[in-house]
Amino acid sequence: MIKRIEHIGIAVKDVDNVLKLYSSMFGLRIGEITILKEHGLKIGFIKVGDTKLEFLESLRENTPISKFIDRRGEGIHHICFQVDNIEETLKKLVADGIALIDKKPRPGAQGKKIAFIHPKSTRDILMELCEV
Repeated sequence: MIKRIEHIGIAVKDVDNVLKLYSSMFGLRIGEITILKEHGLKIGFIKVGDTKLEFLESLRENTPISKFIDRRGEGIHHICFQVDNIEETLKKLVADGIALIDKKPRPGAQGKKIAFIHPKSTRDILMELCEV
C-alpha cells in the first residue's frame, strides 16, 4: 500500500527565508515554488535523497496552516505517504474504520492526487496520501 515517504510538510511563516536557510546550511538545492491561490498557500520544496521537505506558508488568515502556526508555532505539520492507487487505499482505510478528512482524492501541489487521514485515527499525527 505505502511505497515511500513522499514528503514531510512543515508549516512556516516565510517560505523564501526557510528555503535559503536550508539551502545554505545543508547545501541542498531549492526546488519548485508553487502558489495555490484556492488554498491560500505558498509551497516550496527541497529534495533530500528520495524524499522532499515541503514548506507551507499561509498567504491569508484562517487557512489550516495559519491556524496551525497560531496554535503550535512553526514546525512539522504532516507526513505524506506515496501510494500506488489512492482511491483503493482510501476505500481500504474506510473499511478498516479509519477516519478521513478527504473521502475522495483532490488536486494537490505538483499535480498530485492527495487525501488526508484524520489525526484522531493516527494518534494525533496528520497524514497525507498522494498518488504520483
